[in-house]
Amino acid sequence: MTRTLTRRRFIRISAAAAGLGVLSPGYPVRAEIAPATWRGTMLGAVATMEIHDEDRSRAERLIALACAEARRLERLFSLYLDDSALVALNRTGILLDPAVEMVDLLSASQRYSTLTGGLFDVTVQPLWQLYAGHFARDDADPAGPAAAAIEAARARVGSSRLSISRDRIVMPKGMAVTLNGIAQGYVTDKVVELLRAHGISHSLVDMGEARAIGSRPDGRPWDVGIADPDLVGRTKAVLPIIDRAVSTSGGYGCQFDPAARFNHLFDPRSGLCAQRYRSVTTVSRCATAADALSTAFSLMPEDQIRSLLPGADIDRVHLIDAAGRSVELSV
Repeated sequence: MTRTLTRRRFIRISAAAAGLGVLSPGYPVRAEIAPATWRGTMLGAVATMEIHDEDRSRAERLIALACAEARRLERLFSLYLDDSALVALNRTGILLDPAVEMVDLLSASQRYSTLTGGLFDVTVQPLWQLYAGHFARDDADPAGPAAAAIEAARARVGSSRLSISRDRIVMPKGMAVTLNGIAQGYVTDKVVELLRAHGISHSLVDMGEARAIGSRPDGRPWDVGIADPDLVGRTKAVLPIIDRAVSTSGGYGCQFDPAARFNHLFDPRSGLCAQRYRSVTTVSRCATAADALSTAFSLMPEDQIRSLLPGADIDRVHLIDAAGRSVELSV
Protein backbone atom coordinates (compact mmCIF):
# COMPACT_ATOMS: atom_id res chain seq x y z
CA MET A 1 0.00 0.00 0.00
CA THR A 2 1.42 3.37 -0.98
CA ARG A 3 0.68 6.44 1.14
CA THR A 4 1.68 10.06 0.70
CA LEU A 5 5.17 10.91 1.89
CA THR A 6 3.77 12.46 5.07
CA ARG A 7 2.42 9.11 6.20
CA ARG A 8 5.00 7.09 8.10
CA ARG A 9 2.91 4.09 8.93
CA PHE A 10 -0.53 2.53 8.59
CA ILE A 11 -2.54 0.57 11.11
CA ARG A 12 -6.09 -0.59 10.66
CA ILE A 13 -8.23 -0.32 13.76
CA SER A 14 -11.41 -2.37 14.16
CA ALA A 15 -12.69 -1.22 17.52
CA ALA A 16 -16.41 -0.44 17.36
CA ALA A 17 -18.02 -1.26 20.69
CA ALA A 18 -21.09 -3.46 20.75
CA GLY A 19 -23.44 -4.70 23.44
CA LEU A 20 -22.43 -2.37 26.27
CA GLY A 21 -22.79 -3.99 29.65
CA VAL A 22 -21.47 -3.29 33.14
CA LEU A 23 -17.93 -2.07 33.63
CA SER A 24 -15.81 -4.23 35.85
CA PRO A 25 -14.33 -2.84 37.90
CA GLY A 26 -15.99 0.57 37.75
CA TYR A 27 -19.46 1.95 37.34
CA PRO A 28 -22.50 0.79 35.35
CA VAL A 29 -23.05 2.23 31.89
CA ARG A 30 -26.55 2.26 30.47
CA ALA A 31 -26.73 0.12 27.35
CA GLU A 32 -28.25 2.93 25.25
CA ILE A 33 -25.34 5.31 25.80
CA ALA A 34 -23.17 5.29 22.70
CA PRO A 35 -19.50 6.16 22.94
CA ALA A 36 -18.29 9.63 22.10
CA THR A 37 -16.08 9.40 19.02
CA TRP A 38 -13.76 11.64 17.04
CA ARG A 39 -11.93 11.17 13.76
CA GLY A 40 -9.43 13.50 12.14
CA THR A 41 -5.73 13.76 11.29
CA MET A 42 -2.74 14.20 13.56
CA LEU A 43 0.92 14.42 12.53
CA GLY A 44 -0.01 13.43 8.99
CA ALA A 45 -1.89 10.29 10.07
CA VAL A 46 -5.51 9.31 10.46
CA ALA A 47 -6.42 9.71 14.16
CA THR A 48 -9.41 8.48 16.15
CA MET A 49 -10.75 8.43 19.70
CA GLU A 50 -13.58 6.39 21.18
CA ILE A 51 -14.46 7.30 24.76
CA HIS A 52 -16.97 5.44 26.92
CA ASP A 53 -18.47 7.32 29.84
CA GLU A 54 -21.87 7.29 31.53
CA ASP A 55 -21.98 11.09 31.09
CA ARG A 56 -22.02 11.63 27.32
CA SER A 57 -21.53 15.39 27.57
CA ARG A 58 -18.48 14.89 29.78
CA ALA A 59 -17.04 12.42 27.25
CA GLU A 60 -17.50 14.98 24.49
CA ARG A 61 -15.77 17.66 26.58
CA LEU A 62 -12.87 15.28 27.15
CA ILE A 63 -12.55 14.66 23.42
CA ALA A 64 -12.27 18.42 22.88
CA LEU A 65 -9.68 18.66 25.66
CA ALA A 66 -7.70 15.71 24.30
CA CYS A 67 -7.75 17.14 20.77
CA ALA A 68 -6.48 20.48 22.05
CA GLU A 69 -3.61 18.75 23.84
CA ALA A 70 -2.76 16.67 20.78
CA ARG A 71 -2.74 19.81 18.59
CA ARG A 72 -0.44 21.54 21.07
CA LEU A 73 2.01 18.64 20.81
CA GLU A 74 1.67 18.54 17.03
CA ARG A 75 2.88 22.16 16.93
CA LEU A 76 6.05 20.95 18.63
CA PHE A 77 6.77 17.77 16.66
CA SER A 78 5.40 18.26 13.15
CA LEU A 79 7.67 18.41 10.11
CA TYR A 80 4.84 19.88 8.06
CA LEU A 81 3.78 22.92 10.09
CA ASP A 82 6.03 25.81 9.15
CA ASP A 83 5.93 27.28 12.66
CA SER A 84 6.55 24.04 14.60
CA ALA A 85 9.41 23.76 17.07
CA LEU A 86 10.89 20.88 15.08
CA VAL A 87 10.94 22.90 11.86
CA ALA A 88 12.68 25.71 13.74
CA LEU A 89 15.29 23.29 15.08
CA ASN A 90 15.98 21.88 11.61
CA ARG A 91 16.20 25.37 10.11
CA THR A 92 18.62 26.87 12.64
CA GLY A 93 20.26 23.90 14.35
CA ILE A 94 19.36 25.23 17.79
CA LEU A 95 16.24 25.44 19.93
CA LEU A 96 16.44 27.69 22.98
CA ASP A 97 14.20 27.16 26.00
CA PRO A 98 12.57 24.10 24.41
CA ALA A 99 9.25 22.73 25.63
CA VAL A 100 9.64 20.03 28.24
CA GLU A 101 7.89 17.56 25.92
CA MET A 102 10.47 18.17 23.19
CA VAL A 103 13.29 17.51 25.62
CA ASP A 104 11.58 14.40 26.95
CA LEU A 105 10.85 12.98 23.50
CA LEU A 106 14.35 13.58 22.14
CA SER A 107 15.84 12.13 25.31
CA ALA A 108 13.63 9.05 24.91
CA SER A 109 14.75 8.82 21.28
CA GLN A 110 18.37 8.67 22.36
CA ARG A 111 17.55 5.91 24.86
CA TYR A 112 15.92 3.86 22.13
CA SER A 113 18.92 4.52 19.91
CA THR A 114 21.21 3.12 22.60
CA LEU A 115 18.93 0.12 23.19
CA THR A 116 18.88 -0.77 19.47
CA GLY A 117 22.56 -0.17 18.77
CA GLY A 118 21.77 2.96 16.78
CA LEU A 119 19.11 1.44 14.53
CA PHE A 120 16.50 3.80 15.88
CA ASP A 121 17.73 7.24 14.89
CA VAL A 122 15.68 10.43 14.63
CA THR A 123 18.38 12.14 12.55
CA VAL A 124 17.70 10.09 9.39
CA GLN A 125 15.84 13.04 7.86
CA PRO A 126 18.75 13.82 5.44
CA LEU A 127 18.23 10.34 3.96
CA TRP A 128 14.50 10.97 3.57
CA GLN A 129 15.28 14.28 1.84
CA LEU A 130 17.76 12.56 -0.48
CA TYR A 131 15.41 9.77 -1.58
CA ALA A 132 12.34 12.02 -1.84
CA GLY A 133 14.28 14.56 -3.91
CA HIS A 134 15.80 11.87 -6.13
CA PHE A 135 12.50 10.22 -7.04
CA ALA A 136 10.69 13.55 -7.45
CA ARG A 137 12.75 14.18 -10.60
CA ASP A 138 11.30 13.19 -13.96
CA ASP A 139 14.61 11.60 -14.97
CA ALA A 140 15.16 9.75 -11.68
CA ASP A 141 17.41 6.72 -11.94
CA PRO A 142 15.19 3.76 -10.92
CA ALA A 143 18.24 2.25 -9.20
CA GLY A 144 18.01 5.00 -6.59
CA PRO A 145 20.43 7.72 -5.48
CA ALA A 146 24.11 7.34 -6.24
CA ALA A 147 26.23 5.62 -3.61
CA ALA A 148 28.25 8.80 -3.07
CA ALA A 149 25.07 10.80 -2.43
CA ILE A 150 23.81 8.18 0.05
CA GLU A 151 27.12 8.25 1.90
CA ALA A 152 27.11 12.05 2.02
CA ALA A 153 23.60 12.03 3.54
CA ARG A 154 24.47 9.21 5.92
CA ALA A 155 27.44 11.21 7.18
CA ARG A 156 24.92 13.75 8.55
CA VAL A 157 23.08 11.06 10.53
CA GLY A 158 23.80 10.23 14.16
CA SER A 159 21.54 11.03 17.10
CA SER A 160 24.46 10.85 19.53
CA ARG A 161 25.54 14.21 18.10
CA LEU A 162 22.37 15.87 19.35
CA SER A 163 23.02 17.94 22.47
CA ILE A 164 19.88 17.90 24.61
CA SER A 165 19.34 19.86 27.81
CA ARG A 166 16.49 21.64 29.54
CA ASP A 167 17.65 25.04 28.29
CA ARG A 168 18.64 24.21 24.70
CA ILE A 169 18.83 21.60 21.97
CA VAL A 170 21.72 21.88 19.53
CA MET A 171 22.84 19.82 16.54
CA PRO A 172 25.67 20.17 13.99
CA LYS A 173 25.12 22.05 10.76
CA GLY A 174 23.56 19.92 8.03
CA MET A 175 21.75 17.53 10.36
CA ALA A 176 17.96 17.32 10.50
CA VAL A 177 15.55 15.52 12.80
CA THR A 178 12.33 13.65 12.04
CA LEU A 179 10.12 12.50 14.89
CA ASN A 180 7.76 10.59 12.60
CA GLY A 181 8.99 7.28 14.02
CA ILE A 182 8.09 8.09 17.63
CA ALA A 183 5.97 11.24 18.01
CA GLN A 184 2.65 9.61 17.15
CA GLY A 185 3.16 7.09 19.93
CA TYR A 186 4.20 9.81 22.35
CA VAL A 187 1.13 11.94 21.57
CA THR A 188 -1.07 8.86 22.00
CA ASP A 189 0.46 8.24 25.45
CA LYS A 190 -0.09 11.86 26.49
CA VAL A 191 -3.74 11.75 25.44
CA VAL A 192 -4.20 8.50 27.37
CA GLU A 193 -2.63 10.10 30.47
CA LEU A 194 -5.06 13.01 30.20
CA LEU A 195 -8.09 10.74 29.86
CA ARG A 196 -7.01 8.52 32.74
CA ALA A 197 -6.53 11.60 34.93
CA HIS A 198 -10.18 12.46 34.26
CA GLY A 199 -11.37 9.00 35.27
CA ILE A 200 -11.77 7.32 31.89
CA SER A 201 -11.23 3.57 32.20
CA HIS A 202 -12.56 2.27 28.84
CA SER A 203 -11.39 3.94 25.67
CA LEU A 204 -9.39 3.49 22.50
CA VAL A 205 -7.03 6.27 21.40
CA ASP A 206 -5.21 6.33 18.06
CA MET A 207 -3.07 9.39 17.32
CA GLY A 208 -1.32 7.51 14.52
CA GLU A 209 -0.58 4.67 16.94
CA ALA A 210 -3.28 2.87 18.91
CA ARG A 211 -3.53 2.43 22.67
CA ALA A 212 -6.39 0.93 24.66
CA ILE A 213 -7.45 2.16 28.08
CA GLY A 214 -8.71 -0.96 29.77
CA SER A 215 -11.03 -3.29 27.90
CA ARG A 216 -14.25 -2.62 26.05
CA PRO A 217 -17.01 -1.73 28.50
CA ASP A 218 -18.37 -5.29 28.33
CA GLY A 219 -15.00 -6.71 29.35
CA ARG A 220 -13.94 -7.99 25.94
CA PRO A 221 -10.60 -6.98 24.42
CA TRP A 222 -10.32 -4.36 21.74
CA ASP A 223 -9.50 -5.85 18.34
CA VAL A 224 -6.64 -4.24 16.46
CA GLY A 225 -6.20 -5.45 12.91
CA ILE A 226 -2.85 -5.73 11.17
CA ALA A 227 -3.21 -4.62 7.56
CA ASP A 228 -2.29 -7.00 4.77
CA PRO A 229 0.66 -5.31 3.01
CA ASP A 230 -0.45 -6.80 -0.31
CA LEU A 231 -4.11 -5.88 -0.43
CA VAL A 232 -5.67 -2.58 0.58
CA GLY A 233 -8.53 -3.03 3.03
CA ARG A 234 -7.74 -6.62 3.97
CA THR A 235 -6.68 -7.60 7.48
CA LYS A 236 -3.79 -10.04 7.83
CA ALA A 237 -4.26 -10.73 11.54
CA VAL A 238 -6.24 -9.43 14.52
CA LEU A 239 -4.66 -8.74 17.90
CA PRO A 240 -6.92 -8.65 20.98
CA ILE A 241 -5.59 -6.04 23.44
CA ILE A 242 -6.46 -4.76 26.91
CA ASP A 243 -4.48 -1.83 28.36
CA ARG A 244 -1.90 -2.11 25.62
CA ALA A 245 -0.56 -0.11 22.67
CA VAL A 246 -0.01 -1.41 19.16
CA SER A 247 2.22 0.02 16.43
CA THR A 248 2.90 -1.21 12.91
CA SER A 249 5.81 -0.21 10.67
CA GLY A 250 6.11 -1.32 7.08
CA GLY A 251 7.86 -0.13 3.99
CA TYR A 252 4.55 -0.25 2.10
CA GLY A 253 3.40 2.73 4.19
CA CYS A 254 5.53 5.16 2.19
CA GLN A 255 7.28 4.08 -0.99
CA PHE A 256 9.35 6.43 -3.11
CA ASP A 257 9.33 4.50 -6.39
CA PRO A 258 6.71 2.62 -8.46
CA ALA A 259 8.68 -0.63 -8.10
CA ALA A 260 8.49 -0.36 -4.28
CA ARG A 261 12.22 -0.95 -3.88
CA PHE A 262 12.75 2.18 -1.77
CA ASN A 263 10.80 3.18 1.31
CA HIS A 264 10.90 5.47 4.36
CA LEU A 265 12.50 2.96 6.77
CA PHE A 266 16.20 3.79 6.62
CA ASP A 267 19.14 1.85 8.01
CA PRO A 268 21.41 4.50 9.61
CA ARG A 269 24.42 2.19 9.15
CA SER A 270 24.17 1.97 5.36
CA GLY A 271 21.70 4.64 4.29
CA LEU A 272 19.68 1.98 2.49
CA CYS A 273 16.01 1.08 2.92
CA ALA A 274 14.57 -1.76 4.99
CA GLN A 275 13.61 -4.86 2.99
CA ARG A 276 13.72 -7.64 5.61
CA TYR A 277 10.00 -7.59 6.52
CA ARG A 278 6.76 -6.53 4.91
CA SER A 279 5.59 -5.22 8.27
CA VAL A 280 6.51 -5.27 11.96
CA THR A 281 3.88 -4.89 14.68
CA THR A 282 4.75 -4.36 18.34
CA VAL A 283 2.55 -4.61 21.43
CA SER A 284 3.54 -2.72 24.59
CA ARG A 285 2.15 -0.94 27.65
CA CYS A 286 3.55 2.25 26.11
CA ALA A 287 2.73 3.61 22.65
CA THR A 288 6.02 5.52 22.54
CA ALA A 289 7.99 2.29 22.93
CA ALA A 290 5.77 0.42 20.48
CA ASP A 291 6.21 3.19 17.89
CA ALA A 292 9.99 3.54 18.16
CA LEU A 293 10.72 -0.18 18.31
CA SER A 294 8.45 -1.21 15.46
CA THR A 295 10.68 1.06 13.39
CA ALA A 296 13.98 -0.29 14.72
CA PHE A 297 12.87 -3.94 14.61
CA SER A 298 12.22 -3.51 10.88
CA LEU A 299 16.00 -3.58 10.47
CA MET A 300 16.79 -6.54 12.75
CA PRO A 301 16.83 -10.31 12.28
CA GLU A 302 14.43 -12.33 14.41
CA ASP A 303 17.04 -13.51 16.91
CA GLN A 304 18.18 -9.96 17.63
CA ILE A 305 14.58 -8.81 18.13
CA ARG A 306 13.95 -11.73 20.49
CA SER A 307 17.05 -10.93 22.53
CA LEU A 308 15.88 -7.33 23.11
CA LEU A 309 12.31 -8.10 24.19
CA PRO A 310 12.93 -8.66 27.93
CA GLY A 311 14.42 -5.19 28.39
CA ALA A 312 12.45 -3.31 25.74
CA ASP A 313 8.99 -3.14 27.35
CA ILE A 314 7.56 -5.03 24.37
CA ASP A 315 5.16 -7.90 25.10
CA ARG A 316 5.05 -9.40 21.64
CA VAL A 317 5.98 -8.80 18.03
CA HIS A 318 4.11 -9.86 14.91
CA LEU A 319 6.32 -10.04 11.81
CA ILE A 320 5.26 -10.45 8.21
CA ASP A 321 8.41 -11.46 6.38
CA ALA A 322 9.41 -10.77 2.79
CA ALA A 323 7.62 -13.94 1.64
CA GLY A 324 4.39 -12.97 3.42
CA ARG A 325 4.85 -15.49 6.25
CA SER A 326 3.64 -14.44 9.72
CA VAL A 327 5.90 -14.94 12.73
CA GLU A 328 5.01 -14.27 16.38
CA LEU A 329 7.67 -13.40 18.96
CA SER A 330 6.95 -12.88 22.65
CA VAL A 331 8.78 -12.40 25.95
